[in-house]
Amino acid sequence: MKLSVTYYIILFVLKLKGIKKSFSQDPIDYKKIRKEDVHYPKGRFFKRIHTEQFNVSESVITEVKYTENSDKLLIFIHGGAFVSGPTQHHWDVLKKIATHSSFVIWMVDYPKAPEKDIVEISENIDLIYTTATKQFQSTNISMIGDSVGGTLITSLIQRLIQKEFKLPKQIILVTPVMDASMTNSEIDKVEKIDPMLSKYGVLSAKKMCAGNTDLKATIMSPLYGNFEGFPRTILFLAHHDIMYPDAKLAEAKMRHANVNIEVIEGINMPHIWPFLPVMDEAKIALTQIINILNK
Repeated sequence: MKLSVTYYIILFVLKLKGIKKSFSQDPIDYKKIRKEDVHYPKGRFFKRIHTEQFNVSESVITEVKYTENSDKLLIFIHGGAFVSGPTQHHWDVLKKIATHSSFVIWMVDYPKAPEKDIVEISENIDLIYTTATKQFQSTNISMIGDSVGGTLITSLIQRLIQKEFKLPKQIILVTPVMDASMTNSEIDKVEKIDPMLSKYGVLSAKKMCAGNTDLKATIMSPLYGNFEGFPRTILFLAHHDIMYPDAKLAEAKMRHANVNIEVIEGINMPHIWPFLPVMDEAKIALTQIINILNK
């Protein structure tokens, strides 16, 4: 597969910014990583369209309406190793989805570790989804999350099924973290070619978030939970991503559970590649996401 010039530009920028170095530290310097956070979108686009913020528990929801009177909702749960986010690339993705679909979009800025633990964060996610179902039909709700955003969505679905609560129409998981314990031996092989992440820093962030919760508990590691009854699930998986081995195990469990699943594999791609700026391969993947949402 021939890679674009922009792919190599992004790899250079990642190296220049020291992203992998930051994720190689134990303990991870979450305060440094948070310097990239953007908690309210800027620019003419967000001033021009209907954009407002409201609180659900300790989370801040930014609601973006490009199309008035839409009855479809996209809940966007960002990544950031549980310790940071959202960042500018999340808002750029939201803008692209908003302008090419008819969804109302909720960007979920949930509480972060180490100030809050996974139990408190998950309680926020549960309440946000319950709030959404009071305003939208569950069959008109889609969810998208990258990295630990994918973790939070997957574990939410497992809890909803246990409670026999109504499920969203579909979930889109972009390079999700399926096992917080990082014990899969295949991770060490992939780490050598991963340009963004190191398991030491990622594991440090997971421990900050876990609190008294076992890293292999399903609330942290949905890989160990049940996938029976899942809604339509779309997985974007990157080959040069330390999350890939566990995501493939989750894919196998989903297929065994007869989940309606679609998998898009990013050959030679890094973590969260559909959300990276500039890169041609990211633009193609984001277009695929928009097409999936518009079906």
